[in-house]
Amino acid sequence: MTHWIDLEQLPRLDEMWRFFSAGKHLNRVADPGLWAELEEQQAAYQSLFQSLGYDLRIDARGFAWFHTQDSSSAVNRLTRQLALLFMVIFDYQADVGQPLVRFEEWLIDNRLLDAVYEQQQELLLAEEMDRAFLSQLMERAANYGFALSEEGGWRLLPAVHRYLAHFEELAAQVESSEDWLAEADDSEGDEV
Repeated sequence: MTHWIDLEQLPRLDEMWRFFSAGKHLNRVADPGLWAELEEQQAAYQSLFQSLGYDLRIDARGFAWFHTQDSSSAVNRLTRQLALLFMVIFDYQADVGQPLVRFEEWLIDNRLLDAVYEQQQELLLAEEMDRAFLSQLMERAANYGFALSEEGGWRLLPAVHRYLAHFEELAAQVESSEDWLAEADDSEGDEV
């Protein structure tokens, strides 16, 4: 059975298509009008894009994107760079006592990027990311719907939850590994 979609019920289809096909994340915070359209016609948009071979993912935390398994090396490189950028920002903010789940409230300004760079300079330089590149990368994050440029810096948008989940998972694995190593050291000391 074929399911018909009334395209007149999707007045912002062209805009939605251009947005997602450019690899951008739609955020409720950054574009409330487009988000409202997507929420109102969610089933129709998902069905239409699926019939065109695209997997439109909508996260209840307020962001949506085309999920792809195949991507170019340039996209993979950008994804890795953004992951590292967000990871070092999360790491720094955790070290100074900022709750990670409230990342949308943080102002990512030059002062913060300077501190992050100073703390993680060796790692960042190993990935060919100097201090100036961090600002450029924040601009790219804004272009792809992960941040919102504002006077004095950037605000992270809900789409960053995709990276935060991975960061928290990695942190838990590291903590678990450290616990295991500490237990192994303790048991070796008991045998002596």
